[in-house]
Amino acid sequence: MLKKQQKMSNGVKAKSKKSNDHNHDDIRQDIRGLGVLIERVNDNVSFVAEQYEDIKQDVSSIKQDVSSIKQDVSSIKQTVDSHTETLGHHTEMIGSMKTDMEIMKTDIEFIKTSLKRKVDVEEFAVLERRVAALERG
Repeated sequence: MLKKQQKMSNGVKAKSKKSNDHNHDDIRQDIRGLGVLIERVNDNVSFVAEQYEDIKQDVSSIKQDVSSIKQDVSSIKQTVDSHTETLGHHTEMIGSMKTDMEIMKTDIEFIKTSLKRKVDVEEFAVLERRVAALERG
């Protein structure tokens, strides 16, 4: 019986040793797998970091473009404001010219009416001759 117990004990030790070796191999494989995973994660983080830098440069470029556009819009606004002011002056001048034109039309109409009542030089000369002829005869 003692021999049987020793054999069993040796068998458990052998199994334990095999099991222990097996566990160490599993752990080593798990560690290798984790190493591969860590490498992949590091590669992905590096890739994301590169993309971040590219995006950062793009955003900086866009900010510069927007700043330039703001300056252009400001300049255009000033030009439009200036043109609006000039247009206001022109509108006033056109209104004044319209009033002056109405006065000129009235004056011309008056002159036309006055001229219709007057005799021109040639008609006056003809009338003088007729009156002179009537006075003689």
